[in-house]
Formats: sequence, structure tokens, C-alpha cells
Amino acid sequence: MTNQRRAVFLDSTSLDLGDLDLGELRDSFSDLQLCSSSAPDQVIEHLQGAQVAISNKVLLDAKTLAACPDLKLILIAATGTNNVDLAAARAQGITVSNCQGYGTPSVAQHTLMLLLNLATRLGDYQKAVGEGRWQQAKQFCLLDYPIVELEGKTLGLLGHGELGSAVARLAEAFGMRVLLGQLPGRPPRADRLPLDELLPQIDALTLHCPLNEHTRHFIGARELALLKPNAFVVNTARGGLIDEQALADALRSGHLGGAATDVLSVEPPVAGNPLLAADIPRLIVTPHIAWGSREARQRIVGQLTENARGFFSGTALRVVS
Repeated sequence: MTNQRRAVFLDSTSLDLGDLDLGELRDSFSDLQLCSSSAPDQVIEHLQGAQVAISNKVLLDAKTLAACPDLKLILIAATGTNNVDLAAARAQGITVSNCQGYGTPSVAQHTLMLLLNLATRLGDYQKAVGEGRWQQAKQFCLLDYPIVELEGKTLGLLGHGELGSAVARLAEAFGMRVLLGQLPGRPPRADRLPLDELLPQIDALTLHCPLNEHTRHFIGARELALLKPNAFVVNTARGGLIDEQALADALRSGHLGGAATDVLSVEPPVAGNPLLAADIPRLIVTPHIAWGSREARQRIVGQLTENARGFFSGTALRVVS
């Protein structure tokens, strides 16, 4: 490798917990520096002399890019590009590539796990056992919380790309009927139902769509009220898709059968969040882990390697700017 292939991974521990094979990625550069994390005031220093920046969530804005004249390539260790000023990168002649489709099995599995947990009231039963209530029961079983079967129920999907399609296949394997909803800001399709038609028909709603000006808070108090009583809501996409206060209120009112989210509007939720209140019933919150299986993270390493080698060979891959 030439000396013009020095790379810096600005937040490597957001991807690698010491359980991944980085060998081929290292071999793609003359030097690969792994920074476990990079505070905002460290980014420019870390990138000095580097031709390649690798970032999962570290912000690379116009000011930062202008201070790093050697940069030729930015590799995003994720799909979302909101942490990179794409216009500034383009103006500076920096190629930006992301990773795509790496987490489909992991996210689809997590979505069904959350739905199954809601349907079986797993959290409530685990708590009951921990409190000794099964030990004190007068019969062999404890059936304090209603359990429902997914078979025969109707799932509404908002977003039917690679992730939504994978969730649909798993849901159908459980005997669910799947209906697709029309996303705002997109041309109408015959196989997509408008929200006002979709929501009253379904027993569960899962979200698999991007967050943009059309979809921010597009599931609010009105939409939640349109759902059947005791319906489930699962979000493994982006926190801002749902009005979080409205969801908290709908759960407190008892209208919903339960909700689960792997994402919040601000992450980490250092200033709190309506969905982290202790008094919200039938709510599961997981800390943005749906994508994080070892297999999915290893796929990201593979795609970072492909993107780097493609760029250096003159055939850039997964280019977003």
C-alpha cells in the first residue's frame, strides 16, 4: 500500500467490541488508526494527514472538512448520512460511501422479538416471577396477564423496503396477515393503504421507513387513536417517526395493548425523554440495539473494506456524495 492510504476510524468502539475481524480492513490501508471515540474538539486533530475518515456517528461538518485538506474519502460505518455534510464534501472533492442492507436479519429478528414480547407479556411475567408471585400461586401456572397469539392477527407495515419485507416474511411465518401502508410524501400505490384506512384494520403496527420532513411525527395522537383498542406499536426505524409524548399518553390511557421502541428522537437520551418515565405501562424500550448483532457488525466491516478497495481501484461503491 502507498503512504497515501492512511485511514482513521474516529469511533471504532461504536462498531467493534473486540469481537470482529478487522484484518481485511486493515490491509486496505497503509495505516489504520483506531480511535475508540473522538470528542468534537479532537476530530480535526485525529484526521490530520489522513486520506480516509471512517465514522459511524462522529460529526464531519464543513468546518471540519475544510481543516482536513488531505481527506479524499469518507467511509460511513452505517446507512444514515446525517453526520456528514455531503454538500461540503462534494465541494471539496471528497467521496462519501455508506453501508447498506447489513442489518436486515438482525433488525427483522429484533422487531419480531419485541412483538412477541408484547403479545406474551413477557416483561410482566418475568417481574412476577422475580417478585415471588409464582412461588405463592395456588396452582401450577400464573396467568395474571392476557396472552394473545399472533396467528390470525393483521400486521400493518409502514415501509416495505428490504427491512420491511424481511419483517413481513417473518410475520407471515407466524400466521399473520400483512397490510402495507402508504408513506407520506410518496406517490400513491395501489398496494398501499392510506393511513386512515390502514390503522383501524390492524392489530399491530411496525415502522421501517426513513425519517424526513414528511415522516417526522407522522404517527401522532390522531393516528394512535385510529388503531384498534389493544393494538401493538413497534418502532425499530427512527425515534422521530412517532410523537413520543402522544405514544406515552396513549399507553397511559390504556388504549394500546403495548408498544416497543428501539429508537428515541435523541440518542443517547441525556436530557430525558417522555418514553423513559417510570409510570408508562406496557412499554418496552431497547437502547438502539436492533442492528447490533455480531454478524451485522461484521458485514459493516466487509462493506467498509469493499468501499475502500473500490475507491482506490477507481470503482467507488455505495457512493452517497
